Amino acid sequence: MSTPLIPRDPDDVAEQDRLILDAVGRFLDRDVKPHVHHLEHDDIYPEEIVGKMRELGLFGATIAAEYGGLGLSASTYAQVVERVSLVWMSLSGIFNSHLIMAAAVQRFGTDEQKQRFLPKFASGEVRGGLALTEPDCGTDLQAIRTVARADGNGWVIDGTKTWISNGIHGQAFAVLVKTDPEAQPRHKGMSLFIAEKGEGFRASRKLEKLGYKGIDSAELIFDGFRIGNENLVGGVPGEGLKHALGGLELGRINVAARGVGVAQAALDEAVRYSQIRKTFGKPICEHQSIQIKLADMATRTEAARLLVRAAAAAYDAGRRCDMEAGMAKLFASEAAVENSLEAMRVHGGYGYSKEFPVERLYRDAPLLVIGEGTNELQRLIIAKQLIQRNPV
Repeated sequence: MSTPLIPRDPDDVAEQDRLILDAVGRFLDRDVKPHVHHLEHDDIYPEEIVGKMRELGLFGATIAAEYGGLGLSASTYAQVVERVSLVWMSLSGIFNSHLIMAAAVQRFGTDEQKQRFLPKFASGEVRGGLALTEPDCGTDLQAIRTVARADGNGWVIDGTKTWISNGIHGQAFAVLVKTDPEAQPRHKGMSLFIAEKGEGFRASRKLEKLGYKGIDSAELIFDGFRIGNENLVGGVPGEGLKHALGGLELGRINVAARGVGVAQAALDEAVRYSQIRKTFGKPICEHQSIQIKLADMATRTEAARLLVRAAAAAYDAGRRCDMEAGMAKLFASEAAVENSLEAMRVHGGYGYSKEFPVERLYRDAPLLVIGEGTNELQRLIIAKQLIQRNPV
């Protein structure tokens, strides 16, 4: 197991967090920026960079120090994600999906499960993600068809999961299944297992995407896959949807932080280019139409950043934060989409060229309005929570 980057001393958390963020910044400048264009363009899994992320301890970013993790707060973790996404958003997905799986074990697992899984997750020795989505089921998780059938002292899983991050290079996944397909309400029949690849469990194919290159998104096939009861999160069936949704709060904060990173990257590119490109005898940043675009981009980015901070603070305080996380995810992801388009317009024809990073930002941003629950779903969550918190 790798040693955490910085030991977590409660008396000096702020300084340690600063050191961690500085280390992440150096890693991005040295090991990521020079290689992004090539790896992203050819959709190559960044093996060496992932190895460096293991050394940094990023696969244990939010795992408690007692299990070998960094034990970062959600607030610091969101800053890490923003900085990574500023350079290459795909990298944040490699450790985020993994950490949602780890969070399910850390928050809901048995003591034996925590001792068995979390040290390996924290070191990156075993990596993976969250397997929820199915070919006929996305937002409506209660409609999943993957089934775990009781068999002796264990279970047999059959079904298909799709669009699973780390599906090819990951070794273990938190898999949501139906253990009682006839249960009413439906969520009472759902359970979450930590499934490690083996006989009956494989990745069938890599899925091609518009953006979000480098990270492998795959289809997972379960065909008579046998798994022990010791891999059932919490040890009791019927709690799976709660376990999955609990992890998605952190996941939505992560996606929101990604949105801030992409929005900031688009703004940075637009500000830089607007001072270099000249039309009608002066830099385009002196044209009022460009100034209005830059002002709106900067305001959207900072507003998104503040919403992420608020959501992360609520998560760290142990409060229910699905509304705050939903607001941050909704606004920040839309900010990323809008800023990437505006940056392309500021660049004109060059923004459409693969020589500049703007076109990559334009391809990456749309994922954020879909991932971890569509923005349409976020609006419903926000509205329902608004009513529940303000009864007449």
